[in-house]
Amino acid sequence: MIRLNGAVRSIVVLGAHCDDIAIGAGGTLLTLCEANPGIRVDALVLSGGGTAREDEERAALTAFCVAADLELTVHKLPDGRLPAHWDEAKSALEELRGRTDPDLILAPRTDDAHQDHRGLATLVPTAYRDHLVLGYEIVKWDADLGRPNTYQPLSPEIAEKKVSLLQQHYASQRHRPWYDREAFLGLARIRGIECHARYAEAFHVQKLTLGLEG
Repeated sequence: MIRLNGAVRSIVVLGAHCDDIAIGAGGTLLTLCEANPGIRVDALVLSGGGTAREDEERAALTAFCVAADLELTVHKLPDGRLPAHWDEAKSALEELRGRTDPDLILAPRTDDAHQDHRGLATLVPTAYRDHLVLGYEIVKWDADLGRPNTYQPLSPEIAEKKVSLLQQHYASQRHRPWYDREAFLGLARIRGIECHARYAEAFHVQKLTLGLEG
């Protein structure tokens, strides 16, 4: 059954690169972890292992997942080459599946223009077949933002905290023209308008089972 009922006790968060999770779902992570102290967060990132990027990711996710039981694994797949390393990516995901059964999964969306994001998104349902997966979005040069169908409203405090943590922990990304406060808050404001909130993060859901019987 693919549904979300009641309190969230455990989540899996997936990224192709260090910073994907925080950019795409950092506000939702902050919201979940503040509302559910002690929540289990299993995070898997496919590239950046053994580099300064991994150090950034560990510090950042520790800050985003405050009061959570966080377990982070960062692999060493080459950036931009996931399609050529399909077996390694699949094995990493299957290993994680073997030790987790989350209430919720945050992952890239299946129509992301970046091949690494899209490849990971395609793999998720092959390992987690009966779980609710929220596909996050990442603003970038490719102009691939679409029409999401699921929203998590963010308080102004959470939205500002997300942007502050992104700027604080990912120094290696500050040179990128799209990596700034205006871009992150601007997208959050637009998604907020779409769900009658001040700010929000938006997600793409492929399949969802309702529980209207109570």
